[in-house]
Amino acid sequence: MPSPRPLLALAALLPALTTAAAQSAQAPRFEFTIANMMRGPELYGREPQDVRWSPDGRWVYFRWNEAGADWREPLRLYRVRAQAGARPERVPDAQADSVLPLVADGSWARDRRFRVVAHDGDLWRVDAGAAAARRLTRTLAAESQPQVAADGKRVFFVRDNNVFALELAGGFVQQLTDVRPGPQPDSARAGAQRRALEADQRALFDVIRDRVARDSVQAAERKAREALRPTPLWLNANERVLQFAVAPGGDALVLTTSTAAPRARTAQVPDWVTKSGYVEELPTRTKVGDEQATGRVAYVRVPTGAARWLKVLPSDTVRAPASVQLLGWNDAGTAALVRAERRDFKERVLSAVGDSGAVRTVDVLRDSAWVAGPCASCAGWLPDGKVWFVSEADGWAHLYTVGADGAGKRQLTQGKFEVLQAELSPDRSQFRLHTSERSVFDRDFYTMPVAGGARTRLTRDAGGHQVEPSPDGRMLADVYSTANRPPELFVQAARADAPRAQLTTSPTADWLGFAWKAPEIVMVPGSDGVQVPARVYRPQDVGAQPNGAAAIFVHGAGYLHNVHNWWSSYSREYMFHHYLASKGYVVLDIDYRGSAGYGRDWRTAIYRHMGGRDLQDHVDGVRWLQKTHGVDPERVGIYGGSYGGFITLMALFTEPKMFGAGAALRAVTDWAHYNHPYTGRILNFPEGDTTAYRRSSPIFFAQGLEDPLLMAHGMVDVNVHYQDIVRLTQRLIELGKTDWELASYPVEDHGFVRPSSWADEYRRIFELFERTIGRRPIPAATSGSGPR
Repeated sequence: MPSPRPLLALAALLPALTTAAAQSAQAPRFEFTIANMMRGPELYGREPQDVRWSPDGRWVYFRWNEAGADWREPLRLYRVRAQAGARPERVPDAQADSVLPLVADGSWARDRRFRVVAHDGDLWRVDAGAAAARRLTRTLAAESQPQVAADGKRVFFVRDNNVFALELAGGFVQQLTDVRPGPQPDSARAGAQRRALEADQRALFDVIRDRVARDSVQAAERKAREALRPTPLWLNANERVLQFAVAPGGDALVLTTSTAAPRARTAQVPDWVTKSGYVEELPTRTKVGDEQATGRVAYVRVPTGAARWLKVLPSDTVRAPASVQLLGWNDAGTAALVRAERRDFKERVLSAVGDSGAVRTVDVLRDSAWVAGPCASCAGWLPDGKVWFVSEADGWAHLYTVGADGAGKRQLTQGKFEVLQAELSPDRSQFRLHTSERSVFDRDFYTMPVAGGARTRLTRDAGGHQVEPSPDGRMLADVYSTANRPPELFVQAARADAPRAQLTTSPTADWLGFAWKAPEIVMVPGSDGVQVPARVYRPQDVGAQPNGAAAIFVHGAGYLHNVHNWWSSYSREYMFHHYLASKGYVVLDIDYRGSAGYGRDWRTAIYRHMGGRDLQDHVDGVRWLQKTHGVDPERVGIYGGSYGGFITLMALFTEPKMFGAGAALRAVTDWAHYNHPYTGRILNFPEGDTTAYRRSSPIFFAQGLEDPLLMAHGMVDVNVHYQDIVRLTQRLIELGKTDWELASYPVEDHGFVRPSSWADEYRRIFELFERTIGRRPIPAATSGSGPR
């Protein structure tokens, strides 16, 4: 006879089990289908974006949509009190125009009493701690780039391509520059024949002599008036001003310009499904190696307008930089900081522009491949007149300081991690940093004294943190995510041990109720001895049995980080990989060479050969799958979009024995047809490095196709043009290749938008894998006679 004690315990447990069963029955069940998953943000939600604090630090404003919002719905403005238990509330559109200036970035007065911001083409003043902003201008012309003067009495701003000063007390406005579109009118003297005729006219007629005298008087009066105005600064034809930076005292400024390339040819992309019913052409971009825009830098004295065009690159052979960025003036107003990059992308120069336009080199970074890295443009002035900047000088993106004369360079952070973002605190006593110091798979927020020293990590949990401190620095708004939970808005006190309060819930209830996994991060041994990070999704992790096949996902962009402990930007793919695992596939997602997050050598390992070391990392992934999961290479599929589509093509064309099928989405097929800034950095220019382009472009290896290939491309792709896949299609036809298909999407750009397009594309990928690598081999015939 059973003991009564277990029966009593069971009786006590029955109500709880009944309640749990009832709750489970009421909970919505997630529809685990491709069509449903491709609804994307309708399920996992929209990430809180553009997070700002109110001046009094009581509210957090952000762009967001609540769970389940239709995919067509634009992001709306929300606000939430910065306290546990608060619920977000939408800011009505009618109020947004008055709220947005209140939380916008702007230029602060030195005493931090107020700042001036530009919003919707007008200037607004926002006092510290204020509950409202005060409009300073209401004009049809747009005002931008406000800068509060050192004395706090004026604000400099840009209107109609010129710099003005506004007196904050009385509203008086003064124009400080007279920049005019070029070319300058021809003022050359008339030729000898015309001068002779004019002399005869003056000698013969009193009326002409009277006019000449009157013109001389008027010219003298006009010259006297013009002496009180700034001297006109004439630009070249097709040249425009990009940036102004006014000295704190208003006595000088530096400006940058850009001149369009007149002979460059812009590719046209047809828009097929239009309101008019006609095919319409969309102007997009040039192709790599075509003529590019050039930039210049000028130093201008105020109020005279006397200008001097500057040379901000030390090399005598290259006068026009590829890009120029103004990074502000020092407190004393004696120097402006300028960042310039050489046209071959192999040199970055920081310069200080001083009195009368004298240029001093502050720091030079050269790279035999190309200069880049996270926070590559992060730089500015310190209160003591030194310069801070982020550089890959030691192979990782780290923080440095140096004197304005280039002396005394000092490294403030060091190690095998990267400084991802850097800025000064409002009182300029600390650096605020986002780094991967905890691990290359995490993103955390730190503070550090401007003199260097110990860093304080203020974010506690592993994952991805994007932090915005409150105006007084006492609170943190943190958009935080993990590998299996999308970004949400949290607030906490600015202490490492402070509890964190979640303020948003972005996914739908049924999505949250599904058992989404955080994929394990594994290290794949590279054939060159390097350990390559990857995410792996196993059938066993989702309660499924392996089917003996595997899929490798190749992330796009090339320089992008996808193996980490926070939410992936490939959110639909994340769900699709769960789906593949549930059908028996092992899925591998590799941060191949060229990916972000692992330092300069990793970033530049693809220099002059895309589809070289990066492709080999995926081949090594196949070997890892074979060794650890017993997957035959012919049962490994590969897929990806953009750069991932390119790698897929190179895999099937050049390593056919290592893969069994592939899906190349919006793929680059010939790098000579891609854009200049991206391609020119990695492969140099096609007219000077044909080897790099030939060995990196799949179209030249199409004869190697042996396995089934799906190609999918948006027909209105203004990034990787539809022409790319059309050219490859013609090549495959001429080569007599048969086991391939092309799915075209008439209304989609590079990044698909419509859920129906996403669903169709990923249905095709799954069906490709199911009918090829997913099919179990038929066992060999056993001995003995079969049926006759």
